[in-house]
Amino acid sequence: MTTALKQGQVHAGPGTAKPKSADTSPGPGFRILSDFRRPNPELVSNLSTFATPDISDELNRLYAPDAEIRCLTSPTHKLAGAISTVRVYPADNLMIHKVLDIARPGDVVVVHGGQHSRTAVLGDLVARKAKHRSIAGFIVDGYIRDLPDIEPLDMPVFARGTTPVGPLHRGPGEINYPISCGGVVVNPGDIAIADQAGIVIVPHGFADELLARLTAQRNKSRSYLRAVQKGTWSNEWVDQILSTTGCQINAEGPNDA
Repeated sequence: MTTALKQGQVHAGPGTAKPKSADTSPGPGFRILSDFRRPNPELVSNLSTFATPDISDELNRLYAPDAEIRCLTSPTHKLAGAISTVRVYPADNLMIHKVLDIARPGDVVVVHGGQHSRTAVLGDLVARKAKHRSIAGFIVDGYIRDLPDIEPLDMPVFARGTTPVGPLHRGPGEINYPISCGGVVVNPGDIAIADQAGIVIVPHGFADELLARLTAQRNKSRSYLRAVQKGTWSNEWVDQILSTTGCQINAEGPNDA
């Protein structure tokens, strides 16, 4: 006796049915947030006038992703924009294709690649599509492929490296929920600033105060920088630190006699 199968149902003999644990469930791990609050574009533009090392200093050196994530596309490429986040399942990029429908012009797409080092999560097709959508660029905690075809697109891509192995397109994954990128927690709406010196992530709630601090520090540093350029600076501040911390300074080496 046979029973008609429902549409989409696969006949399986005894002991061959797919286990329930293999199903993909909606919710954490498989969800999309279609919009979020973005920073003022003028604020982003003003922050982009500062170098990433200066921004890192004012963030107490805690918001720079792993230096292995670097610009692969051009020595002149820089990024500054609101962050749209993507978390992908290792060796899969379904959600990277979907974020192209969600990210706005000028957004920087930051990808948590699942710490997978052998499979790329994007290539030239994604980069071309992103170019048409006016996405500013990508920061990928993972690998990419097709770099020779991406370079002529003038699409900034920061990543750990390249591989010829392409991804699958199945999911799961997340868009615009918190991720980790190079050891730094990244939220949608944070600001990415990236240049040849590295990458910094500016928490969205601190961006205005950060800009004020950077501006004040730049004004304070100008006279010191001029002295360094002229060779007339003083290292008195170094001696003060050594003195207050009890560093022993000897005029001669130890007497071995």
